[in-house]
Amino acid sequence: MTDLNTSNKGNLKQDSLDKDNNQSATQTSLNKQDTSMQENNRQQINSQQVSIKSWSQKILVVILCAASFYGGWKSYESNMVNECTANGGQMIEGQKTMICQLS
Repeated sequence: MTDLNTSNKGNLKQDSLDKDNNQSATQTSLNKQDTSMQENNRQQINSQQVSIKSWSQKILVVILCAASFYGGWKSYESNMVNECTANGGQMIEGQKTMICQLS
């Protein structure tokens, strides 16, 4: 009787250990899946942030190019007016152009 009780206790302990190991393996697998899903979500968020950032940079570059072009154009006009008046001329506005008329 003692041998049976001892062997049953051993089997019960072994069954308990097997269940604990299975639960631990299952938990580890679930943790790995959660970690993998979190990394995928972070990558998606990061790619969205990069996309938004690149679009905002593209828009900023276009705005800066337009401002630079307009500033250069106005600077050129101002230099032409200054050169005309320095030579004793007077600027006359035409329909689409400015004309320097020397007196």
